[in-house]
Amino acid sequence: MKQLSSYTHLLFDLDGTLTESGPGIMNSARYALSQYGINDVPDSTLRKFIGPPLMDSFQNMFGFSEEKAREAMKKYREYFAEKGLFENSVYPEIRETLTELKARGKHLFVATSKPEIYTNRILDKFELTQFFEDICGADIEETRSEKAKIIEYLLEKNHLESERKNGQILMIGDRLHDIIGAHKNSLPCCACLWGYGDRKEFAENKADFVIEKPGELL
Repeated sequence: MKQLSSYTHLLFDLDGTLTESGPGIMNSARYALSQYGINDVPDSTLRKFIGPPLMDSFQNMFGFSEEKAREAMKKYREYFAEKGLFENSVYPEIRETLTELKARGKHLFVATSKPEIYTNRILDKFELTQFFEDICGADIEETRSEKAKIIEYLLEKNHLESERKNGQILMIGDRLHDIIGAHKNSLPCCACLWGYGDRKEFAENKADFVIEKPGELL
């Protein structure tokens, strides 16, 4: 198996990988659900909103129709755009690891299911934008939100087909969606344990690497 340090192009997930975004996402989901009389939702359920596209979460967990889920997504963003966006923090070692990766000549990108408009604001807020050559996320209506589609979009936009074929690209994320999305694009995935996934989830979805802290990417 290749060593992590041998990959030249690294695609990072955002939520649960670069930033600890749980509080803002959970509070936004709690606000949206309360608009439908759904209150006292346990944190263990709200935590499942971290990672997947919002539409999927409202439909799969609460049985919302597509139309109702789209409406709920707008309610979610009423809170998220004002408060939830920055109820967030950068994980330890992330800034130092990105700095060293850039110093070693690595090409860094962001591939997230979060809409680009919010992703850019978050990365700007925490002064992480300068590390990345491109930042790709969902469109605001989440018609492009599945992680596989985000990765495909990033590869095409940045003309990385030869790098993909030559095995130079690695996806880095904390949930099964990152692993599945990477594998659908014929990419390996490095799963990180500091986020919201666990070893069982990573094993079931056949993560190619599992690391406990960002510095292991070096």
